[in-house]
Amino acid sequence: MAVLSGMTGFARLEGTHGEWRWAWEARSVNGKGLEPRFRLPTGFDRLDIKSRERAKARFNRGNIQASLSLKRDGGASAVTIDQDKLAALLKASQPYIEAGSVSRPSFGDLLQIPGVLGSEEISAPDEALDQAILDGLEATLAALETARREEGAALTPVLAGHIDEIERLTAEAAACSAVRIESIRDRFRAKFAEVIQGDLPEERLAQEAAALAVKMDIREELDRLKAHIGSARDLLSGGSPVGRKLDFLCQEFNREANTLCSKSSDSSLTQIGLDLKNSIDQFREQVQNVE
Repeated sequence: MAVLSGMTGFARLEGTHGEWRWAWEARSVNGKGLEPRFRLPTGFDRLDIKSRERAKARFNRGNIQASLSLKRDGGASAVTIDQDKLAALLKASQPYIEAGSVSRPSFGDLLQIPGVLGSEEISAPDEALDQAILDGLEATLAALETARREEGAALTPVLAGHIDEIERLTAEAAACSAVRIESIRDRFRAKFAEVIQGDLPEERLAQEAAALAVKMDIREELDRLKAHIGSARDLLSGGSPVGRKLDFLCQEFNREANTLCSKSSDSSLTQIGLDLKNSIDQFREQVQNVE
């Protein structure tokens, strides 16, 4: 069986390159698509595109956030402030401050704006350092992928259990006496006797019972449910990425369960349909965690 992957995980990796120490932290949570976001030190924005490419090559879904921290051995980096950018920001904000639409920013607020605060030592491109950092990112993303697969391994038996329950309820609905023509005929005869004295002609009884049986016929719904069960098992055995396909399959499961309930005129069959809907909802809730 191929490996199923979840979308939740965490990884941290540290390393060195010359006098530099680096550390990557990456975390992932559920997402409809793939959204990689990277927080890089000032002067290393040039690595953003390559970092995204590595994440897209490894993952298909999930909100992924990764941050890089850097430190040079032997002292602090020389900090620089872009005086021109700082002056331009102050000048541009002055009319809004005077109008009262915004409050006056503090010096600390201004330093948070990208490009204002920099470091002379780490802003210059260093291909060897860049490559070491990207190699570290690759290893960190591999560890994150392992964590997501561990979640997928834990999810697999849970999902399989929900599919088994859906199959059990589908079989129970198929065996329900309420959908048999004999049961429908007897119930129709009893209802007729409550309203009209005397016996209903067998020919008329057969016609009415047949018409009611057509309305209550759930064989198509049961056949489609069985087909969806087979598809769900095939998807699980095929491994990720299958999250979107399983989510669509849940919609199809739910459609058939709703139709089954709407056709039912018997309390026992209706209860089976409601239990089926509950199992499908539980299955879909877990599917949201699958890549």
